[in-house]
Amino acid sequence: MERITSVDEVPEDGTVVFRVRNGIEEAPVDEAILTRDDGAVHAWINRCQHWTDVRLDDGDGATVRNGEIICEKHGAYFETDTGYCNYGPCEGSRLPRVEVETEDGEVYLVDDDYGFVGFGPLDKDDEMPQGTRGGDDFEL
Repeated sequence: MERITSVDEVPEDGTVVFRVRNGIEEAPVDEAILTRDDGAVHAWINRCQHWTDVRLDDGDGATVRNGEIICEKHGAYFETDTGYCNYGPCEGSRLPRVEVETEDGEVYLVDDDYGFVGFGPLDKDDEMPQGTRGGDDFEL
């Protein structure tokens, strides 16, 4: 278990950005976001499923409104608790989940597929992993 932040630092109307690496040491660093919905904390890879090489946000955390993460590029809406896209060009897809747990007011990364790299967005010199257009559940 790796500590990410405190539950109190995760807003109900926004997201908190952190960095992870897919279990392989040489794998590129990726961004993930934390959301909070009715006190429960969830984490998602910070990439729109319309074009998976595009962040949901501008690097400072995504906008959340009425329990939905809004992709700033495409206007897609993703449910904060399930990652399901219920509106937009990738409707029906899901954000890739990153498993987290809360304990004693703290948020911990518990996903065996990811290692915690740090808190906050990627540096300007870091690159988002290059995806392909269209998510796993969606094709253009």
